[in-house]
Amino acid sequence: MIQTENDTLVIAGRSFRSRLLTGTGKFKDLDETRRATEAAGAEIVTVAIRRTNIGQDPSQPNLLDVLPPDRYTILPNTAGCYTADDAVRTLQLARELLDGHKLVKLEVLGDQRTLFPDVVQTLEAAERLVADGFDVMVYTSDDPLLARRLEQIGCVAIMPLAAPIGSGLGIQNRYNLLEIVENAKVPVLVDAGVGTASDAAIAMELGCDGVLMNTAIAGARDPVLMAHAMKLAIQAGRAAFRAGRIPRKRYASASSPIDGTIG
Repeated sequence: MIQTENDTLVIAGRSFRSRLLTGTGKFKDLDETRRATEAAGAEIVTVAIRRTNIGQDPSQPNLLDVLPPDRYTILPNTAGCYTADDAVRTLQLARELLDGHKLVKLEVLGDQRTLFPDVVQTLEAAERLVADGFDVMVYTSDDPLLARRLEQIGCVAIMPLAAPIGSGLGIQNRYNLLEIVENAKVPVLVDAGVGTASDAAIAMELGCDGVLMNTAIAGARDPVLMAHAMKLAIQAGRAAFRAGRIPRKRYASASSPIDGTIG
């Protein structure tokens, strides 16, 4: 039997079996959200505080009724924030709504067309949130120097994009991701740009510690089936990384040795 019990994802001192983190937006209803989350095997689910009801409006359906915090680790995020001030206020609200919850996902966007991160505002927000006692998982560009700076600030996980949010383009610069992975002392998770299962597998084969995705699942023709596919892709990619791929060569190499053959 292949032993995987000890191969856990550790973020801010907490261990998780699943390396697939999922979003909760863009599904047709809360029931589909629940079924896709279960099919993905996710333990951490991210929630856009500015767009999702987790108790702010008692008259509306509450996401926590279908994804209860005693079963899932809720990861509040700052989707829709374009300044450090907005991001900090949003996560302070989330902490109140979730009874002192510290683990959060920071993203500060630069513009509505590309949804690229505003790295200047991201750095400012990260410094303020870490100083305020938050455990910050941070969405960022795939710049290795910026990733290092965010780690130095005290972020507990670095989350570089593979491609623009919702684009489905897959990993566009694997060499930058490799540089980040090889130098980071905190978990590195691809966040944004994954389109299908092979994209997720490649991220894991590169050595990333996990992948966070939403659109790739919620926007699929069959979100629940795609969630299951992503779960398998993450597992396969992680196993391949641990096993170690063979070196690439320009020429063929016989599967069986020539020496000692009959005849």
